[in-house]
Amino acid sequence: MPVDFTAIDFETANPSSASACSVGLVKVRDGRVVDRVHWYIRPPFPHDEFSEWNVRIHGITRDMVDDAPGWPVHLPALREFAGSDVLVAHNAGFDMGVIAKTSTAFGLEVPDFRYLCSLQVARRTYHLESYRLPSAAMAAGFEDFSHHDALADAEACAAIIVHAAKRHEADDVERLAHLTRVPLGAIGSVATQAQQSAQGPMALQ
Repeated sequence: MPVDFTAIDFETANPSSASACSVGLVKVRDGRVVDRVHWYIRPPFPHDEFSEWNVRIHGITRDMVDDAPGWPVHLPALREFAGSDVLVAHNAGFDMGVIAKTSTAFGLEVPDFRYLCSLQVARRTYHLESYRLPSAAMAAGFEDFSHHDALADAEACAAIIVHAAKRHEADDVERLAHLTRVPLGAIGSVATQAQQSAQGPMALQ
């Protein structure tokens, strides 16, 4: 189906959502991957400690990001890459939290993005014992990727959404969200406006 979106995945240096150390982005147009990019990110102090557990998961160490640009460089590049696309991520609350918390750690305005969670879409699309990214991606026909590599994970996430759109005969991500009853989320001023609308006139007092 001709769905357009940008898939995203972050890895973090430690349990802090403000410790982004790697990001992968995959742009999809008409259901096909047309561009992809990966960046290492130098986490901000005091969120820059690399925990043994996180390193064991993704293999990224401090020396691999010491010379990498920080989030103030990557955020404008991310916004340019994604444009007005809906962002898609597996367990999207985590990745959107990384964007918000890392931006806040640098004193930057949280960017405006709408997003859709491929984990929740997978739950409404497949019947699986596990809906972790490798299992859901396999159900979508995307196998043998390097899990916890940010770019590979973003590509897997993209494959899930494209396959789910075909299964549900949805021609855009908004329609897919509607058919699977998975609400689109938002961060930045978009989220603030949505909260104010939901609360009604009292939110403006």
